[in-house]
Amino acid sequence: MKSTRHSKIVGWLLCGVLTAACGCATPGSSSPEDEARLKHAKSNFEIGIDHMDHGRYALALQALLDAESLDPKNARIHVALAEAYMHRGRVDDAEQHLLRAVEIYPKYHDARLNLSALYLMSGRFSDAARHSRMLVDDPTFPATWRALTNLGVAEIGLGNLVEARKNLQLAYEYNRAYWPALLSLGTLAKREGRTREAIEYFQQALAQQPTPSARAEVNYRLAEVYVSLGKREQAMGYLKTAVAQSPDGEWGRKSEEYLKILR
Repeated sequence: MKSTRHSKIVGWLLCGVLTAACGCATPGSSSPEDEARLKHAKSNFEIGIDHMDHGRYALALQALLDAESLDPKNARIHVALAEAYMHRGRVDDAEQHLLRAVEIYPKYHDARLNLSALYLMSGRFSDAARHSRMLVDDPTFPATWRALTNLGVAEIGLGNLVEARKNLQLAYEYNRAYWPALLSLGTLAKREGRTREAIEYFQQALAQQPTPSARAEVNYRLAEVYVSLGKREQAMGYLKTAVAQSPDGEWGRKSEEYLKILR
């Protein structure tokens, strides 16, 4: 399934997180009727994923809801439904399906990571921190740095900057190429007035070649730092780069607006 990017607060947060990959489908039955029902559910699931991959979200929802009616205890279907609902802006429905997925299969790591990201996007930082900590404390979760990054962002939202820095730094130590952690560390350093450190983290994030939207955000953040240093021309250069990288995206539009102020 294609990755999705829904967060309006931190645009990188859900990048590559909302997936439907999980070996937790409802077990088969010896009953021919049950086998036919589950086969039909799988077919609807695959049709829904195909619709979503091609941007046909209303049709995706229809197919996935049909799949859910046939196989309601399949956590994969609930995660796919959450993604489809996010594309339609129905965050509450997405939350309910993610909660159902982790209820069915508590070890569904991606579903719980999605849930923590959804709560970050919604400003529910305590809930985001709780689910992120569950992943951090789970020795079977293979991408601890992702949960630590979400936890760090949640701590920033809660105003716990010391804890935020500790978790983000630990995420960086786990995976120095994970650009969301670098972006968050730069944002935190900028917030605390450590401009040189912020620039270094932002430059490291750019070096990882993230998505165009993420590159636009990093360039926007760099522009903010250079404005604070009184380096207007350099700031404008970063803003122009951000506009070029994501002209129709949130950070491209913000950069264009900032350019108008600086000109």
